[in-house]
Amino acid sequence: MKKILYSELKRDCRHFRGDVPCKPHKQHGVHCVDAKGNSCKYYDKVGKRILIIKLGAIGDVIRTTPLLHKLKHVEPDAEIWWLTYSPDVIPKTVDVILTFTPQTLAILQATPFDIVYNLDKDREASALCSLLNARIIKGYTFKNGKCIPINKAAEYKYLTGVFDDVSQANTKCYQEEIFEICGFKFSDEEYIMPDVPALEWKLPAKKQIVGLNTGCGGRWTSRLWADENWITLAKRLKKTGYIPLFLGGEQEHEKNLRLQKSSGALYFGHFPLTKFMDEIKQCDLIVTAVTMGMHLAIGFQKKMVLFNNIFNKHEFELYGRGEILEPDFDCDCFYAPTCPNNCMQYLYVDTVFDSCVRLLK
Repeated sequence: MKKILYSELKRDCRHFRGDVPCKPHKQHGVHCVDAKGNSCKYYDKVGKRILIIKLGAIGDVIRTTPLLHKLKHVEPDAEIWWLTYSPDVIPKTVDVILTFTPQTLAILQATPFDIVYNLDKDREASALCSLLNARIIKGYTFKNGKCIPINKAAEYKYLTGVFDDVSQANTKCYQEEIFEICGFKFSDEEYIMPDVPALEWKLPAKKQIVGLNTGCGGRWTSRLWADENWITLAKRLKKTGYIPLFLGGEQEHEKNLRLQKSSGALYFGHFPLTKFMDEIKQCDLIVTAVTMGMHLAIGFQKKMVLFNNIFNKHEFELYGRGEILEPDFDCDCFYAPTCPNNCMQYLYVDTVFDSCVRLLK
């Protein structure tokens, strides 16, 4: 066997780890340089090192993935790193996926970057950003105990998070805003979703499946639609020939059991994230409030009826596959955790049903 020299190591290769063997070596037994002095055929020299900081929430992480299309186009040789609370939804095209831990923070502080995009204007992400070694930093940093924008393009989204009236006047979707922060123009780039294993589901063949995502999380209960509305909608969909399927997490489990019993719709239970993703993939259309399930459905390019009452509807990009429905009531519950008027009672079943039928045609 040829003697291996440290000087021959291809430390600028995308596959090279340094702490453990690289994947091509484990799979094919290759070295950086073979016995004849030739470079490994899997050698993939990286260019710039780019870090994306987008910690959470999980839905926001998912809808940040369109940025990868642009980065792969303008910096095809770049090594992409991503720091997040939700590694399970980061596409495997990202070279290094890190979670927010003391260990990874040490790694980041010891690593020089060509570009850092910090898209979180919160204290943890901004404070970390202020400590990093990078040639170019865009987005948000930390100064005098406050989050502040670094570049001019980051000021717009910063102001929408500081003043409600500015946020309500916004006409840009989330993707437009983050693309602009990074210096790009959003051109309808789609979400990039992780691969999930295909599972067997007991669903009728040749029937259109309508997923009814009944939850909205514990923080924003102002978005909840009444149980009797879900029951009535499920019955009408079933009578018309569609297959209604209740969706949700552990928090919605007991409710969905009640809705299933009262409506005759399907409900399979609540599942870990990857299995829930595959359940979303079985549906032709999703009816949902603004939730993680909404972003999963957009990512899997499903038709959608989206309920909205407390957010700016311009924030959401449905890629021409959905309709946004709002209550027939002029309410002032913008970004309110609870609504004093229960304005969701003014979003009627007839309106939702008609939207479902229109989109499924």
